[in-house]
Amino acid sequence: MLILLPPSETKRPGGSGRPLDLDGLALPGLTPQREQVLTALEHLATDAEASARVLKLGATQRHEIDHNARVRTTPAIPAVDRYTGVLYDALDAASLDPAGRSWLGRHVLIHSAPLGPVGALDRIPVYRLGASTSLPGVPPLRRLWAGAVTYALAEAGAPFVLDLRSEAYAALGPVPATLASAYVRVVAEGEGGAVRALNHFNKHAKGALVRRLAVERPRIRSREGFLRWADAAGLRARPGRGQELELFA
Repeated sequence: MLILLPPSETKRPGGSGRPLDLDGLALPGLTPQREQVLTALEHLATDAEASARVLKLGATQRHEIDHNARVRTTPAIPAVDRYTGVLYDALDAASLDPAGRSWLGRHVLIHSAPLGPVGALDRIPVYRLGASTSLPGVPPLRRLWAGAVTYALAEAGAPFVLDLRSEAYAALGPVPATLASAYVRVVAEGEGGAVRALNHFNKHAKGALVRRLAVERPRIRSREGFLRWADAAGLRARPGRGQELELFA
């Protein structure tokens, strides 16, 4: 099973040791697109006013420009440790034992805007760039990434893909139709059985789900296999529309 996670706008600062190594990232076929976006970010960072406008930075966020200026040289840390926020706090990868972290490294890709999907343990720097940003000097990110990411995922050839990304990041690299997959929506059941999508608890539920998987490390190779595991684990999930799965928070 391969799990696709969204990134987070909030990131843990700092790091130590070596900087970003594009050759060491998962899905190496994406290196040309990664080079394009990083070069554009570095060039944009030479103009503080343009950076603030394009990246929609407020007065207290101007330090983010320096992150982009040094995106290739600043120390990097594993992606799953770099991101913070509701999903990553619930996942709490730092507290997993070595076997759990190793499982994340083998089974989880985190879809960043500047680097595309990277392995959970791939080392990445701090940066500022969102999925919807129109970055000068490169095509729209959806056009730049979508076909290349879909092809890279097809080449990876996972037997089953569990897509936990937001719609914005899923658009940057749709799962190829040749792979068995399921797109997860986190929902709650209200009065009369009405189902509604969740926002905050959506992120928490996804982080908690991936943590549970990393702890138990089941062998899941299909949508039906995931549903059987979820039922045995005491989680409530069911088929939704098309290729979707509904996970009840």
